[in-house]
Amino acid sequence: MRLEKCWFCSSTVYPGHGIQFVRNDSKIFRFCRSKCHKNFKMKRNPRKVKWTKAYRRLHGKDMTQDSTFEFERKRNRPERYDRNVAENTLKAIKKIDKVRVDREARHHAKRMKGKKGQELREAHKELEQSINMVKAPIAFLQDPSFTLPKIKVKVAQQKLEEGRMEE
Repeated sequence: MRLEKCWFCSSTVYPGHGIQFVRNDSKIFRFCRSKCHKNFKMKRNPRKVKWTKAYRRLHGKDMTQDSTFEFERKRNRPERYDRNVAENTLKAIKKIDKVRVDREARHHAKRMKGKKGQELREAHKELEQSINMVKAPIAFLQDPSFTLPKIKVKVAQQKLEEGRMEE
């Protein structure tokens, strides 16, 4: 089963799915769905459309240059396998998978590193803009007018008492 890549968004196109467009110069374009096909016909650049893989890689949202991704590259011709080579390959796959997971974790940590500082700056800015709305806890103790007034509600107990007397 041959899995192709969408020309526009780089997602996987499974057999029997998507659209294939062949240009006059015999170049083949495969699309996973009509959304990608329509964007291609509108001559949009995938690097400028935010939901594509090309945009995410270009703007540092996804990992780009990772040699572990080349390990799974497409091979069009069958390979002759030796039992020892196959065994070593299976061992290598586990190591490569561990390396890939570690690199992805580092990439995620690197991207999220500035997030906490950004949230702190936003909180300080919001506090500066509305500092007059914030009151110190001591102010509530000194001046009770800052708190909500306590309202006493009378419960209709007379009706209940009258009903009991009639019984």
